[in-house]
Amino acid sequence: MTTPLIVPPYLQPGDTVGVLAPASKVHYEDCLPGLQIMRDKWQLDIIECPTLWGDYYQYSGTDQQRQHDLQALLDNPDVKAILAARGGYGCSRIVDGLDFTAFAKSPKWLVGFSDLTALLAHLGTLGYASIHGPMVKTMAHEGGEQALESLRKALYGENLNYSISGHLLNRSGTCHGVVKGGNLCLLAHLVGSRSSVNTEGAILFLEDINEYLYNIDRMMIQLKRAGMLQNLAGLIVGQFTDVRDNADPAFGKAAYEIIADHTEQYDFPICFDFPVGHVPDNRALPVSMMATLEVGTSSATVRYDTINA
Repeated sequence: MTTPLIVPPYLQPGDTVGVLAPASKVHYEDCLPGLQIMRDKWQLDIIECPTLWGDYYQYSGTDQQRQHDLQALLDNPDVKAILAARGGYGCSRIVDGLDFTAFAKSPKWLVGFSDLTALLAHLGTLGYASIHGPMVKTMAHEGGEQALESLRKALYGENLNYSISGHLLNRSGTCHGVVKGGNLCLLAHLVGSRSSVNTEGAILFLEDINEYLYNIDRMMIQLKRAGMLQNLAGLIVGQFTDVRDNADPAFGKAAYEIIADHTEQYDFPICFDFPVGHVPDNRALPVSMMATLEVGTSSATVRYDTINA
């Protein structure tokens, strides 16, 4: 049986949102421009959690401290959205200790990307929509104006439609399905866990950063062997930034070529070079919500179903 999707209430001016660092530590000063945008332009009240100043080795706090911050926001019925300050590493260390009982009584949006893929995926298994999009640290980055506006639209319930230029590796076609995905490393990491993503009939999107080409190949094999590619409705390939290669011998293929090779046996449409990932123009993609993907050689579009009639 399919779990019915629960879409949290969309934001309105004056709503309260929570901001925390659920994984790696963040410099609070880097968050100030994003916090100002939410307060002054989006007219939101903000709860700032202790992990925004925390420091425990590479983390923003111990597992217990980070879990406590997130749990407090999940439990607070006045909080309408939870936004991560940054990702890094650490969300999968705390996900199994979270209690979603109070959250179920007052669902709210969870926003983030990269390491937050673990939490977005877990919410999807519980039947809740979330948003893969800019985090507080990246909100004011130069070149991210369209990404920021897309996040505002997603949070406030305005329709999302994206149109981008085509790519030589695109596979033409049209499909309709539930949007799922995120960071390739995290999606492979979650296979076999309670948070593993069910991609049956989904439009999957992938992005990553700072990976060796051979490891991108290995992670794509992981998805394929786990059956996560064979029944997709479509695939959106985002940005693979700061990719590295072996010094000698070279792996021999670029990231997009690796993904094209591992999906050549399937017939679903594929859009390459979509603006999502570790780049300033990181467009918001609501997760677990329905959309239509149209791919051609000269252009590609993603249109979410009307989300706020």
